[in-house]
Amino acid sequence: MFVELGGWVYMLANRPEGTLYVGVTADLARRAYEHRERTSDGFTKRYNIQRLVWIERHDDIGRAIQREKNIKHWPRAWKVALIVAANPEWRDLYEDLMK
Repeated sequence: MFVELGGWVYMLANRPEGTLYVGVTADLARRAYEHRERTSDGFTKRYNIQRLVWIERHDDIGRAIQREKNIKHWPRAWKVALIVAANPEWRDLYEDLMK
């Protein structure tokens, strides 16, 4: 029997009101660590995007992937509003994952 695990949709920023990155993963702590340590070449490494500013949990990875795709097509103002509603100070949420 195949069991589909849940997933996380997340946004990173290089600073408050800075450059944004939207991603999806099944293992948020591992993926956030990889962004922080800049283990892979790409957009987040190039623009020094490491601050985890928004997260959303989904029970179904398929729904998480669809949500990520939808958010990626949103205007920047909508993404910023989503972050500010949950994290008005643009605090790095990575430390909360490590507790």
